[in-house]
Formats: sequence, C-alpha cells, structure tokens
Amino acid sequence: MTPHIPSQESEGQMGFFWLLIVGAAAGFLATRVMKVQTDVPTTVAIGVLGALIGGGLVRVLIWSLGTVAGFLGAFLGALALIWLWKTYMR
Repeated sequence: MTPHIPSQESEGQMGFFWLLIVGAAAGFLATRVMKVQTDVPTTVAIGVLGALIGGGLVRVLIWSLGTVAGFLGAFLGALALIWLWKTYMR
C-alpha cells in the first residue's frame, strides 16, 4: 500500500480554508474590540484582509530587525577588533 502524498492543489485548498477560518475568528474579535456591528461576510472579509496586511507587515518587520541585528553585530565586532588591535598591537 502506497502512502497518500498530498498534491500542491490540495495543500493550497487547505491554506485557503485555514485563511477563512482564521480570518473569521480574527474579524470577529476585531469587530468586537472596535465595537463595530457587521454581517458575517463583512466580518470574514475584514479578518482575511487584516491577516494578509498584518502578515505582510510582520514579515517586513522581521526582515528589517534581522538587517538591523546584522548591522549591530558587525558594528560590535568592529569595536572588539579595534579594542584588540589597540590593546595588543602597541
């Protein structure tokens, strides 16, 4: 018996399904926190669009923090190298 290997199409359908579920939950919570009365399709749309926008923003934030961390590491390494040079090369 061969194992079932999911196709990319079925994985894409599951991703879309989960986006709708998470979007509905996020939209529901967001409309309650902001005290907005909306119907179900609008609530789901708010959640899905919010997930897409928020996901993009989080990815940009993580990327930029990674870049800043790399720069900070390079700067601290350069400071350590200068300190070593001044301390032991005189």
